Amino acid sequence: MPNTLTLIQKITVGATVSSGVTFSNIPQGYSDLKIFGSVRSNVGNPGDFIYLYLNNPGTGAYTQRFLRGDGSSASSGNNSVSYYPLQFINGGGSTANTFGNFEIYIPNYTSSNQKSFSVDILSENNATTAYADIQAGLWNQTAAVTGITLNSGSGNFVQHSTFYLYGIANSATTTPSTAAAYATGGDSITTDGTYWIHTFRSSGTFRPLKALSNVDYLVVAGGGGTQGDRSGGGGAGGLRSTVTATGGGGSLESALALTANTNYTVTIGAGGTARVNGNNSVFSTITSTGGGAGGGGGVAAGNGGSGGGGYGVTTFNGGTGTSNQGRNGGSGIDFAAGGGGGANAVGVNGAGGGVAGSSIGGNGGAGVATTISGLSITYAGGGGGYAHQTNGTGGGGGGGNGSVGATGATPTNGTANTGGGAGGGHNTMTANGGSGIVIVRYPV
Repeated sequence: MPNTLTLIQKITVGATVSSGVTFSNIPQGYSDLKIFGSVRSNVGNPGDFIYLYLNNPGTGAYTQRFLRGDGSSASSGNNSVSYYPLQFINGGGSTANTFGNFEIYIPNYTSSNQKSFSVDILSENNATTAYADIQAGLWNQTAAVTGITLNSGSGNFVQHSTFYLYGIANSATTTPSTAAAYATGGDSITTDGTYWIHTFRSSGTFRPLKALSNVDYLVVAGGGGTQGDRSGGGGAGGLRSTVTATGGGGSLESALALTANTNYTVTIGAGGTARVNGNNSVFSTITSTGGGAGGGGGVAAGNGGSGGGGYGVTTFNGGTGTSNQGRNGGSGIDFAAGGGGGANAVGVNGAGGGVAGSSIGGNGGAGVATTISGLSITYAGGGGGYAHQTNGTGGGGGGGNGSVGATGATPTNGTANTGGGAGGGHNTMTANGGSGIVIVRYPV
């Protein structure tokens, strides 16, 4: 099996319990996927199910074979269902403060074949009843896996439940010893044989161990957040890159020369919360501007790396993007909000309008694809706008989807570590922008 795991996204449940989590806009440049989880449910029983869906819930069917022990006996069996049940993680009836854990391996997730996968799941319980399962699953669809949803079966996931999605690269990319690299810092250090690549998903310090010239970078800021009556989508975080393309249609940025044994600050901008711009991301002298918040509730869209989408009434335009970082947000019309701007394309204007009309929320602007990591991955997509009839969808690169109507589908957050803008909502609905990312590379 290939031996390079790259963290794509981490989701941790906060103080408010969650019925489920979703990994969306999964990059398509890896060979396989792995999901790890440390999870507890508030259901009253010792154990609870996790329901797995590949791509959208309700798409296709699953078959399952399992071998299980429960602490006193062993069993085996099979299922054929419209969702995939992982059995079991810790429930509220298990020993207090203990968490179950699981691992899911999905090989060849981009292939045109039906998708097989394996599951190893364990509930940790200092009592008689505990569960350990080994499972083999099959999804009867041939589409590439672009999203994964994990829902709690009978209860909700409690605080500190954590889910990790990793991509597995082909064997040409190896995980090096950090002692062999010419710098320290980053959540991961990899090489493709031509470059050392330091990836920062959280803030830190990049420290060259010798003088480095021709240092490439990708700096993506946090996406804008959304809240309020007929909200536009959040603008994507500003994107500055020396590889493939940069934001706003500008010329590529210039590579840096860095001094040996000098600490260079790396700041990963958080996504904006309710109607708040995203935060800036910084590497050395390079700053990318946080995405503009979506307009709503009588408040104009924010300006930023990319502009937020306009409030869903006639007179509200989208926010303005920053030159060479991102694009403008789309404007709103009555009950159809504009999409947030992306690094590569402006947000789409809301269309139709009116409660009784055919209102269509503007789609978020597309982000920019870059190969700085060795894979072509798109970052900084704008969030889709709210509409009464048809919501706007998020732009490629982590933009969240807008909501539909006053009580329809809720808006989705921008994807973490992409700088994607949040989807626009209605009334008290809120969504957060995706956090940013910094990638630094230099020649081997």
